[in-house]
Amino acid sequence: MTVSILLADDQATVRRGLRLVIGTQPDFEVVGEATDGREAVDAARRLEPDVVLLDIAMPGMSGIAAARELLAAPRPPRIVMLTTYDTDENLEGSLRAGVSGFLLKVSPPERLFAAIRTAASGLATLDPAVTARVMAGYVGAPATPDGLTRREREVLVLIGRGLSNAEIAAVLFIGPSTVGTHINRLLAKLRLRDRAEAVRYAYEHGLVRPRDP
Repeated sequence: MTVSILLADDQATVRRGLRLVIGTQPDFEVVGEATDGREAVDAARRLEPDVVLLDIAMPGMSGIAAARELLAAPRPPRIVMLTTYDTDENLEGSLRAGVSGFLLKVSPPERLFAAIRTAASGLATLDPAVTARVMAGYVGAPATPDGLTRREREVLVLIGRGLSNAEIAAVLFIGPSTVGTHINRLLAKLRLRDRAEAVRYAYEHGLVRPRDP
């Protein structure tokens, strides 16, 4: 199966480099390019690529704004964000938009290839350079004496921070269906009715603090 890819970056040299690198993979095909977020949205609607590689910092419409618009479509592409700036604002904005990947532009080609294939398969990828920082902010709370497994506790903390199932899947490198399974189990163990009660539990038991990153 060939994965069709749209490149969106305001720098021609970056687009050229991505095209050359991606062209080394027999299962990838670059079907178009865009120089800003608006062009990316229009090109994606016209070309219907499987995956869009979106730069975050572009003139006019940013990559994050473009991602939100693309992912609101009836048949959205998978989106992998590429950025030079791994700020908390860029990371959080990308995850909340629902993207399937977040990579730094300095990532080696093999990591880019893996992110594209992972996105095309319906899963998500975070650059290892930001994963440790994200997890440090989410799982540094005290342990819970309630029989939860380590993974269930991690999911509970991320629920408390307001992340969706897709965002939790991206942070923990697991599938959305697996996230759903963990949520059902932790709700049953804690005798909670729904997600709202899980959020309250996380705050009441010190798993999440308002000033956590």
